[in-house]
Amino acid sequence: MSDATARDDISLESDRAVQSVWENWDPSGGKVYWMPGNAGAGNGFGKMLSTVGTPLHGLFVFAGEVTLIFWDAVKRLFRRPTEWRETVDQMAFIGVASIPIVALTSFFGGAVLSLYLSQFLKEYGATTFVGATIGLTITREIGPVLAGLMVAARCGSAMAAQIGTMAVTEQIDALKMLSVHPTNYLVIPRTIAAVTMLPILALIGMYSGIFGGYLIAITQGISGGTFMTSLVQFTTTDDVMSGMTKAPFFGLVIALVACQQGLRTKNGAVGVGRATTNAVVISMVLVYVVDYVLASIMYR
Repeated sequence: MSDATARDDISLESDRAVQSVWENWDPSGGKVYWMPGNAGAGNGFGKMLSTVGTPLHGLFVFAGEVTLIFWDAVKRLFRRPTEWRETVDQMAFIGVASIPIVALTSFFGGAVLSLYLSQFLKEYGATTFVGATIGLTITREIGPVLAGLMVAARCGSAMAAQIGTMAVTEQIDALKMLSVHPTNYLVIPRTIAAVTMLPILALIGMYSGIFGGYLIAITQGISGGTFMTSLVQFTTTDDVMSGMTKAPFFGLVIALVACQQGLRTKNGAVGVGRATTNAVVISMVLVYVVDYVLASIMYR
């Protein structure tokens, strides 16, 4: 067998694996009860294995589906047709439309942080560090994390609901009949939009959070000059860039989870609601997990 034939066979097997994911979504989460031998319902050991095996199986199914969708999106990223119109629409939806909620939540996040820090540090005569503490906290953590959470809540739910509705109404099958691959039309535009827009939203959140902290610090008796001097002295460009570096990973996680939950939707309106809820919950949890992993790598 020639090398070209072998590569074609491998590519064909990979496409078949991805196709099976598209066609065999299991909204029940693939519950499997692991029972050894002839263990009956009254077998305590069998019940224990069942309790442990079911969530583990669901975890592996979820990880496998997300991996296959991501790998298929990477393979088709530079293949025609490129859905530029859909990509731009998703960038407007995820980026521009999310600016108000990201700015608002970050503003009050910085304001609350400043309120506590101003009162606490004032007792020890360390008010000169209020600006530095707020700047480092918001640029490294609060700005990008709040941006990720708001996008997961606002856009991840919408993406899962939209794709889930298309799945239960057989619109995805209609796309296939029109020779439009669902990955190209649904997954890639949303992934590109989330990855590119999250850093911008994180930067907006940083500015908004620091501004909120600045205003509250002034009301607590800390001069604006002292706040800004501390902020500029201890907060560097590297802190801002490290926070923005986290954001694309958050966007990737949110988009992939939303698409995965939407594509596996079945059972009508109930399934769409379940997929929307799962997309938001899983995305938010994974944003914190990814944030911890990246922080442990960046700030050693």
